Amino acid sequence: MVSLSHLGPEARSLAMLPSAERLARLRIERWIGYTCAHQALLQLEALLSDEPGKLRPKNILIVGPSNNGKTMIAEKFHRAHPQRMSEDGEHEVIPVLMLQMPAEATANRLHTALQATLGTPVGFYGRHDVREALTLRLMRTVGVRMLIIDEVHNLLGATARRQRELLNLLRFIGNDLRIPIVCLGIRDAYLAIRSDDQLENRFHPLLLPLWEAGEELARLLASFETVLPLREPSHLATAPLCELILRRSEGTIGEITALLNSATVAALLQGEERINCAVIERADYHPPSVRRRMVERELR
Repeated sequence: MVSLSHLGPEARSLAMLPSAERLARLRIERWIGYTCAHQALLQLEALLSDEPGKLRPKNILIVGPSNNGKTMIAEKFHRAHPQRMSEDGEHEVIPVLMLQMPAEATANRLHTALQATLGTPVGFYGRHDVREALTLRLMRTVGVRMLIIDEVHNLLGATARRQRELLNLLRFIGNDLRIPIVCLGIRDAYLAIRSDDQLENRFHPLLLPLWEAGEELARLLASFETVLPLREPSHLATAPLCELILRRSEGTIGEITALLNSATVAALLQGEERINCAVIERADYHPPSVRRRMVERELR
């Protein structure tokens, strides 16, 4: 009898399936908790609970390298506060409105994105003040209590004048509706917010740094091991595997996830039921720096 004590309940049932079925299930996105993510979720909960209605609500700027868990944290929080019907059944209530800063951002495109996320037909291109009034009225009607904007660094692609317009719009939305705003982005997002003194004072940074060797990484990998449907323990938290996974993934949680999924595929295809250093090395995975070099070589 195979002991599956190293797995969580869901992975335990998956581990008893044939390899082909387990391979198919690997594509399902999984939430892996870790200290920074839990702290971020607690801060977002406090923001939603305490800040709406204040004259100058506090905002949060979640900053970290690309593919390091910012969007997944925000989406988990967003799912915890889903839209629902109002008590009178007249309209939907959207406590947390989440969207992405448009590419080549302008105030009009941001209004379009806001209205589309609110479920309003878009295509109305009237005066800016009219669009702004409509956006604010819709957000009030559905009871938005927090606005989350991903990829906020996209606004740096705009001209200096349009950047100021967008930052002014964010400040105005927060002030007028008295709701907190959460922005997500890479380091450039902080540079964008910092260019507006008033916004910089209101946005409290929350950093998601690259992963480093240590106890926190070991705990993360131990958590991963509980969800990978392999019948034998891999001991991912031991030093040799920790070091190899960190080196190959280059330290972001998205790449760690991709590497471990690829290693699980490699193990199952070879009829193995655990991940070791040899499996990691032969996994069909290339870290970001290698992928960039491959593209650059092809473009020469």
